[in-house]
Amino acid sequence: MNINKLGRTPIYMQIIDEIEKEILAGILKPMDQLPSVRALSVEISINPNTIQKAYTELEHKGICYTSPGQGRFVAADAQEKIKIGKLGIIAEVNRLVTELMAAGMSLEEIFEAVRAEHLKKEIDEK
Repeated sequence: MNINKLGRTPIYMQIIDEIEKEILAGILKPMDQLPSVRALSVEISINPNTIQKAYTELEHKGICYTSPGQGRFVAADAQEKIKIGKLGIIAEVNRLVTELMAAGMSLEEIFEAVRAEHLKKEIDEK
């Protein structure tokens, strides 16, 4: 798991993103058990409360579920739910592009703003 403790993105969000990436890549499959809060905390040297917050958010999104006494598991439809969530982001990007173009920004100016943000994000993650 690749976590940047000095980056601008909150650590719990980075954990969520990393787990979602592993699910989308097929590394974590439906019904696979997630590491326990304690085990993941030791593995990536992060406060257990932060990991608990990430796991709670994943459960809220329906990406995983808890089986009392057994642990947390990837939901059967986790990939689909993640993809649907990403489609919502695409819809928001479409809305913003339309709004920016209506405000007079050229497509090249919008692309340049996206490129600059992408580059900044890559630098933050290193």
